[in-house]
Amino acid sequence: MKDFQPKVAIVILSYNTRSLLERFLPGVLATDYANKEVWVVDNASSDESAKYVYDHFEDVKLLETKENIGYAGGYNWALKQIEADYYVLLNSDVRVPENWLSPLVELAMTDKNIGAIQPKIKDAKETDMFEYAGASGGFLDKWGYPFCRGRIFDSLEKDDGQYNDPMEVFWATGACMFVRAESFHKVGMLDADFFAHMEEIDLCWRMQRMGYSVHVQPRSEVFHIGGGTLEEGSDRKYFLNFRNNLFLITKNHSSPFWMLTVLWRMILDGVSAFKFLLDGKASLFFTVIKAHKAYWTSLGSVLKKRGQVKRSGNTHVPLYPKSIVWQYFAKGKRKFSDL
Repeated sequence: MKDFQPKVAIVILSYNTRSLLERFLPGVLATDYANKEVWVVDNASSDESAKYVYDHFEDVKLLETKENIGYAGGYNWALKQIEADYYVLLNSDVRVPENWLSPLVELAMTDKNIGAIQPKIKDAKETDMFEYAGASGGFLDKWGYPFCRGRIFDSLEKDDGQYNDPMEVFWATGACMFVRAESFHKVGMLDADFFAHMEEIDLCWRMQRMGYSVHVQPRSEVFHIGGGTLEEGSDRKYFLNFRNNLFLITKNHSSPFWMLTVLWRMILDGVSAFKFLLDGKASLFFTVIKAHKAYWTSLGSVLKKRGQVKRSGNTHVPLYPKSIVWQYFAKGKRKFSDL
């Protein structure tokens, strides 16, 4: 590290997040790592975010899209234009300490087959708690449900150092994803059809099928607000999560019986939909139906992508072999350490 520092591009995709940039961008610039560039990619904001960055941060490089092309599309468009050894895909609502970046670089340099790494993600408001979007590394169960070390469904753990060991995980969070540039482009970048949500899990799954590994490095920790772009609990967010989870399974599941997994997952989604209805959330009931309809409408194109994924790599990628739904709701296991 003292003799050579690879070039790292820290890339923040922004959509109407001027207030977050005012709050957190100075901290990103203060990162204690010499060979870095900080980029803001403005995704057609209407709050003059781009003008604010241009006027106040001369050390920040700025790119502007002509329309909002989503998280995946925005990063794909930008990273085609940015040259670096590593990228950090960083949400605008993340606070970083000065020393957060070096541990990620150090781990990546130990093995050229490491494709992506995430730091420990903690809550910006309750800083002793893990944060929903990644905690201390992500996993996926047999039915396609994501969960984390430190977070299962909505149950968040206090960080007492219980997950401080760096380890290989299934997925790294898109809130702060450190990714090897070569692997990012080699696997075909993010899937823009996801628009937002779960595209990072799809990327990590494809990376692993091609022989790359995904890790968490808890020596690095950052603090995430959450919901900075899409409001928590919004119908749009639920739609993307339900639809994209079906996309995710269809594209990447290696079992010849993958469609049975999709159909069972749809049944479980239906249970969730009726629970929404019983809870007086009729709009979310119809959101699930809308998401399933969108999946069937898109099935042809998703199947083509499944073929591409199969041809690109066949490394076996193990899922958590049990149902996290059963472990959580039936057995009452609320902590990752209980699994």
